[in-house]
Amino acid sequence: MLRRLAPLLSATVLAICAAAQAGDLGTIGPAYPVAEPHLLDFIRTRLQEKERSGELQKLVKDAQTRGAAAVTTPTPVAGVSAAQIARTFYVDPTFVLDRNILDDKGRLLFAAGTRKNPLEIVSLSKHLLFFDGRDRRQVARARDMITFYRARKIPVKPILVGGSYLDLMKAWRAPVYYDQQGLLTRRLGIGHVPALVTQEGLRLRIDELVLP
Repeated sequence: MLRRLAPLLSATVLAICAAAQAGDLGTIGPAYPVAEPHLLDFIRTRLQEKERSGELQKLVKDAQTRGAAAVTTPTPVAGVSAAQIARTFYVDPTFVLDRNILDDKGRLLFAAGTRKNPLEIVSLSKHLLFFDGRDRRQVARARDMITFYRARKIPVKPILVGGSYLDLMKAWRAPVYYDQQGLLTRRLGIGHVPALVTQEGLRLRIDELVLP
């Protein structure tokens, strides 16, 4: 009989314990309301204070000025200076794959270690002329070189390493480019400007030119 009642007794004891644990034990220690302000309310209050003081308008104007300056006059390319001696060197643009190139089905297209020269497929369509737009002598020399090659039907792409390309575009009424973050000058090894990049066979020729 006791064996038959044992499961029923165990269930009853567990129910009593659960009921006891669910009872209201009252408040232990003092309770305080949340004193920290809501984050959005705090931000709204600070913005209203800055707006009343005029500081917000000043911050907006400064941000607009910095944004316009970054567009009209990008950061000059670091490590590039005016040429003091004439120098000519060559760059082989051949690259080597460091990993296998597969198609969407996993089939091998090009194996790691494959060497390829882009000039075998696409030629350099224009001469590249790098110069500093902050140097009046370089600007004048670049303009003369562009006129010289244009008369011979050879297009030249002017690329700045410093200065305002927008101002130069307005003055020349022609496209002027900028070497963003020095990507091209670093890749080509250009350390001094003006520098003219042309193609000779499957190599790129770089002439760093000295101004008179």
